[in-house]
Amino acid sequence: MEMHDDGPDRAHQRPEGVSDETVEALGALSKALETTERARGHLYSFHQLTGTADLQLDHAVELLRRAGHPRWADRVQSEILGRNVIPGHWTFQIVEAYDLTYHRPFTLLEREAVNQLAQGRSHLYEAEMKERRRTVGHPHHTARPPDNHQPYE
Repeated sequence: MEMHDDGPDRAHQRPEGVSDETVEALGALSKALETTERARGHLYSFHQLTGTADLQLDHAVELLRRAGHPRWADRVQSEILGRNVIPGHWTFQIVEAYDLTYHRPFTLLEREAVNQLAQGRSHLYEAEMKERRRTVGHPHHTARPPDNHQPYE
């Protein structure tokens, strides 16, 4: 890969002896982990939305009582409010199980692979793609953020 004065910082340069295939494999592993991050975010959305709905039931129960429907208020309160979303689980328990069983082991494995196969240098695939795609010398195509971190003008 051709390097320029404004090329990637050391943390995003391929270490000596790391093959194209290894960079591609680590890139694929990283992409899969990023997908689980998105899934985890959706899981937290599920958790928060379900919790919000459960809290909103308090208002529905109150309105049903005021409207003269105490049996319906009682049913909502006893059958739905505070109900498990799957047997034995509220949503926080699903989030915890996902984190413990899948997300954390995946995160640890990906980090260990990057450490052992690429000297801890993350996103090599993306850094090399950026080098291939950017216009060298263009002020909005620099390889690294400016030292002073000023916004683009």
